[in-house]
This record gives sequence, structure tokens and C-alpha cells, in this order.
Amino acid sequence: MKKVHQDATSALAGVLRDGMTIMAGGFGLCGIPDALIAAIRESGVKGLTVISNNAGVDGIGLGVLLETRQVKKMVSSYVGENKLFAQQYLAGELEIEFNPQGTLAERIRAGGAGIPAFFTKTGYGTAIAEGKETREFGGEHYVMEKGLWADLSVVHAWKGDTEGNLVYRKTARNFNPMMATAATMTVAQVENLVPAGEIDPDHIITPGIFVKRIVHVPNAAKHIEQRTVRKRAA
Repeated sequence: MKKVHQDATSALAGVLRDGMTIMAGGFGLCGIPDALIAAIRESGVKGLTVISNNAGVDGIGLGVLLETRQVKKMVSSYVGENKLFAQQYLAGELEIEFNPQGTLAERIRAGGAGIPAFFTKTGYGTAIAEGKETREFGGEHYVMEKGLWADLSVVHAWKGDTEGNLVYRKTARNFNPMMATAATMTVAQVENLVPAGEIDPDHIITPGIFVKRIVHVPNAAKHIEQRTVRKRAA
């Protein structure tokens, strides 16, 4: 099966629909599948539930989907860098399901591993645990959290081959490998596309069996969320 598509729009053709659940990789603006996010925006689909650690920033990353009001609900950990997110939430225009960051990561990993639910200490006795099952194990209290699954995962990789095997680079790895396993359809944008067999099997992080479609994005933008520099010496 040919997995490589000529652009992000064709890679998502026939997949997008109103009301679907999408996982989007990245942490802040690092390792985000921006070309695929732009194609989602251009498609005009709406009523989306988006699972992502954060919502980008105003005008970049998932922030562009908030601008067009295509997102109905966010399942996230941290959204403090996006003013539009806050405005829409406070106006009752956007639903939020907050998760402790480790819990969110494990919910995604569990979904990909076929684990429907698990217990964690994190959040017990707080608002996070409201309405959730709790149990005691060995004298400690735990909250039950459910695994997450999406209709579509969009991820970014540093290198990929034509069979969909992926390698991530440093911190751009973040949520991408977990999300690649936890959806009915995974579409990856890769910076460096190579022939099948060129990647050392020991270096592959996401096996190609999880990836259905690929788009080559050789000049992916590397945004800086908060630029912090030292003052020049006098």
C-alpha cells in the first residue's frame, strides 16, 4: 500500500469529518505537525474534539483551529500560552477536560496498548477525581482514569521511510510516539523521507504498522514559544 502522499491535504483526504476526535502531537510548539494542522484548518471541518498536551499559541499550531472555531472540546494538560483559548473557555464557547500531564500521557499510552482503564494516585482528593471511581490498594488511594483513543492522530517525525517507520529527534519526540499508536488512522509529517530499509531497525521508534499515511515536509518551521536571550555584554 502506498503510504506517501504529495501534500498534507491529500494525506488527509477522505479522513476528516465534522465531530471527530483528533490527537495532535507536540509539546508547546516543539514537534507539532503544523502542515497537517493547516490542512485540517483549510478543510473546514468543525465540532472537533482535540487531544493534545496544549493548544499551541495564538496564531500558531492548534491556535489556528481556535481562530476558526473548529474545536468544540480540548483534552489537555496545559493551555496557559493561548489567550484565545482562555477567552473562548471563559465565554462558554469551548469545553475543556484538564488532565495532569503524566495522567494524559498514560491515558494515551494505555489507549494505544488496548488498556481501557488504569489507577493512579495523581489527583486523588482533588477536583480531578470528581465523578471517577476510586479504590484503595495497599493502604493508598487511587483514581481510575480511562485510556484515550482517537479517530485520527497527526504526528511529526524527524525521519521516516516509505513504509511509515518513524524516528523522532530529541524533545520533539514528546507525545508523538504515544499518539501514533492510539488512533484508527495515523498520519505523519516527516522532515526527512528515506527509502524503506534505510533506517536501522534499532533506531525506529514508531513501527510503520501504526502509520497509514505520510507527507514529506522538508522545511518544517521551528517556532520558538518564548524567546529568552541573555543581554549583550557592555
